[in-house]
Amino acid sequence: MLFAALGTLMFVSKLIMEVLPNIHLLGMLTMVYTVVFRKKALIPIYLNVVLIGIYGGFSPWWVPHLYLWTVLWAVTMLIPKTISAKVACVVYPVICALHGLFYGTLYAPAQALMFGFNFKQTVAWIISGIPFDLLHACGNFAAGFLVLPLSGLMKKLYKQ
Repeated sequence: MLFAALGTLMFVSKLIMEVLPNIHLLGMLTMVYTVVFRKKALIPIYLNVVLIGIYGGFSPWWVPHLYLWTVLWAVTMLIPKTISAKVACVVYPVICALHGLFYGTLYAPAQALMFGFNFKQTVAWIISGIPFDLLHACGNFAAGFLVLPLSGLMKKLYKQ
């Protein structure tokens, strides 16, 4: 029940923030859930992916969602559980921002495979998306500052 609510929160937060280009809370929520629930964080993450597909259609644009959030989850899993708050308050926003910055690059292999892009076309596709990736990185950086306090709060509440 909890993971269903968390996955739905991810999906609804994305819908609410669609008025802003590439600015959302998905990266931050992915990191919070991973810090708190570790492997089980994949449940709400993939529930969100399924809801995105149901809402927007299981079209070619949706396919990269099958791995995009897993990359951020995996990087977050590599952060030691015992990271100090001083370090975490810098590391979390930076990782969140880097995921936003490289989102288009991570998306590109699926585009290339599905649409038959050669290397030059793939690079051109990545370059054309840089302005959106920069916006994505800025939004993720700002949201990344919420990872530490929200994960602390969620850990506290989950124990009760």
